[in-house]
Amino acid sequence: MARLDVNRSGEMEVFVRVVELGGFSAAARALRMTPSAISKLVGRLEARLGVRLVNRSTRKLQFTPEGLLFYDRSVGLLADMDEVERSVAEAEVPSGKIRVSANVPVGRQLLLPIVPAFLDAYPKLSLEISLTDQLIDLLEQRTDVALRSGPLKSSQLVARKLGAARMMIVGSPDYFARYGVPKTPGELAQHNRLGFSYTRMVKGWPLIDDGVKKSISSSGNVQVSDGDALRMLAVSGVGLVRLASFMVRDDIAAKRLVPILEEFNPGDLDELHAVYLGLGGLLPIRIRVFLDFLVQRSKISETPLTRNA
Repeated sequence: MARLDVNRSGEMEVFVRVVELGGFSAAARALRMTPSAISKLVGRLEARLGVRLVNRSTRKLQFTPEGLLFYDRSVGLLADMDEVERSVAEAEVPSGKIRVSANVPVGRQLLLPIVPAFLDAYPKLSLEISLTDQLIDLLEQRTDVALRSGPLKSSQLVARKLGAARMMIVGSPDYFARYGVPKTPGELAQHNRLGFSYTRMVKGWPLIDDGVKKSISSSGNVQVSDGDALRMLAVSGVGLVRLASFMVRDDIAAKRLVPILEEFNPGDLDELHAVYLGLGGLLPIRIRVFLDFLVQRSKISETPLTRNA
């Protein structure tokens, strides 16, 4: 096994210069070394290999068959090393495919709108996007980045926070025209409160009434698996929903949905994180630039408190 303190590529480069320039002195000038240093290096190389590479005379050098073979192989290896270094340097230009997973609302509201600008900024990158409300295993599903909202469970994944949005209760003008607007948390019991069909870490709808925090269950006549479906049901006038503000802000601006009970809103936040495998702290540049772009462009800022009209 070769000793670690032997600079074999350096020896090869010196010997190649000696052959191509025809002597120790010419190689020394090109490499800014002394002829004696070149001679000693070649001598050490011959001692390590156990063969003579150069027959020396007072007038010229004559390269042995072993020396010419070593020259030919060295030229090839040095060219390969240059190619490796060049390919790594060029890899700093982000290229390749990024596999991304997100739940349906986050994908539609936050991820998909920024895709065109991302691909314009990084034309050598491509995205494979999966929108699913199932919690996937990144390693098993060969996924690079997953966008997850809500509290994170303890895991081996690395998380980068993208932002947080305040939770709010909303309903459509049509629903309120038919059933009235609840003015207190207690009046919610008389309304259709739509919810999720799976267990969430934050159960019920937390509200503060007379300084006391209460939790109102979502026990309506429809339960669904994703927040975007809840939003659509609310817009259709089926019932009331409690969702992150980024999911309903466009509907609020268009007056398709109206926030209620804001004076009782505890101001709890739905956090959004990008999670990924840490890989020992090292990330490919394609993943790094994607995460940076998400942080800069994902619009998940809080919606200001509003009062009932």
